[in-house]
Amino acid sequence: MTNQVAPVSGRWLQPSEVDPDVDLRVFLFHYAGGGASIWKGWSELMPDVGVQTIQYPGRQERIGETAYTDMDELVEAIRVELANEVDDRPYAFLGHCMGSQVAYRTAVAIERAGDTGPALLGLAAWSPVGFRTVSPEQADMNQEELLGWVRSLGSLPEDAYADPDLVALLVPVMRADLLACASYVDDGAMVSCPIVTYSAKEDPLLPRGANVAWATRTADYLGNVEFPGGHFFIHHEELSITTDFVRLFRRYASERSVHHG
Repeated sequence: MTNQVAPVSGRWLQPSEVDPDVDLRVFLFHYAGGGASIWKGWSELMPDVGVQTIQYPGRQERIGETAYTDMDELVEAIRVELANEVDDRPYAFLGHCMGSQVAYRTAVAIERAGDTGPALLGLAAWSPVGFRTVSPEQADMNQEELLGWVRSLGSLPEDAYADPDLVALLVPVMRADLLACASYVDDGAMVSCPIVTYSAKEDPLLPRGANVAWATRTADYLGNVEFPGGHFFIHHEELSITTDFVRLFRRYASERSVHHG
């Protein structure tokens, strides 16, 4: 294993600390081209839970850092950070698209390292089988084509594409994230915790029914909750998703406590 750089406190996690009195913790993983800010307001929807977002390098307040272009390297960096962060409290992962991919692989890496993994995975808009992943060649498409593709998914307000400063920030990190996703080679790895998935009926990247693949990755697949809308449905279904996710998290965290007590 390569030598790891010591994690910088507060860089990977926002906020850097949670209330020591909460009994559960949730880590949120953002989608490609995004940042921790996409989860703004979600912590208020999960009261009495310590919520922190994972901020990948190369964006927002980490704009001066190099974004990862390799999925395994990104996952290992997050695993090391969380090894220094998690405590005895049960925790869960919730991600969207690339965030689901990273969350799943981080859970695999944590368990392979012999540490206690999450009590629940909530994975939206991505599946290890059937998802229409961008190829390395597509990730290298010219700026106009890349922006057209991003625009077709509806991730940003239309007027954002007229802002050259915003575009200049978006394009490099989007390319890096897409390359990281394209670098992933699926090995069919299982996790020991339950998985619940969330999807949208009109998602152009995830065919309806593709999430059944998750039943081969856990002994306890809790099924899929389907919403109307396109790929970025999470921005319209925050309350429904968090209500369902926290309900399941409390149930499985309690069962894990009983089994390990």
